[in-house]
Amino acid sequence: MLTRRRKPKVETDRLTLRLPQHSDYRDWASLREESRDFLTQWEPLWSNDHLSRKAFANRVYWSARAEAAGTALPFFLIRRGDERVVGAITLDNIRRGPAQSGTIGYWVGERYARQGFMREAIEGVVDYAFAILDLSRIEAACLPENAASRGVLEKSGFKYEGVAQAYLQINGRWRNHVLYSNLRPDRRGRTDVG
Repeated sequence: MLTRRRKPKVETDRLTLRLPQHSDYRDWASLREESRDFLTQWEPLWSNDHLSRKAFANRVYWSARAEAAGTALPFFLIRRGDERVVGAITLDNIRRGPAQSGTIGYWVGERYARQGFMREAIEGVVDYAFAILDLSRIEAACLPENAASRGVLEKSGFKYEGVAQAYLQINGRWRNHVLYSNLRPDRRGRTDVG
């Protein structure tokens, strides 16, 4: 008998974090477009078709494949009051074995910034990663001058670890990033060896 696997979902006080769906296209595209200037200073260059329906469909298909393969959890932040997309957070580069770690990246639409949505999302994803996925370490990186991103990471329990030189191409230039991590409390410094 075939059974359908349940898709991952995280609930916070005001948000449902879930995989993107084709029906999210208009809401996502309009939010990204209206937030273009706010977002592009912190992101890789957008392709010419970044906001197209076809590019979004590819994003939905990639999300489903990555989640099924266990390599990423690309969540949209859906505000429960009106079911609107307010941003996204992806737990990516999930590594198993001795690493048991992953990396988060995120964005929030300009009109939803500084309202605590991203902090809720980060804390929800970290809890899910530790409790459900059994990860031990979550990493994040942001531009040194991105005070809002650094602040939300620090308020969400992430600790500063250092600087990675020319870490990512952002807005067309290789940029240094500050590195942060959040460690599962019951595994800090412990191993089952010795």
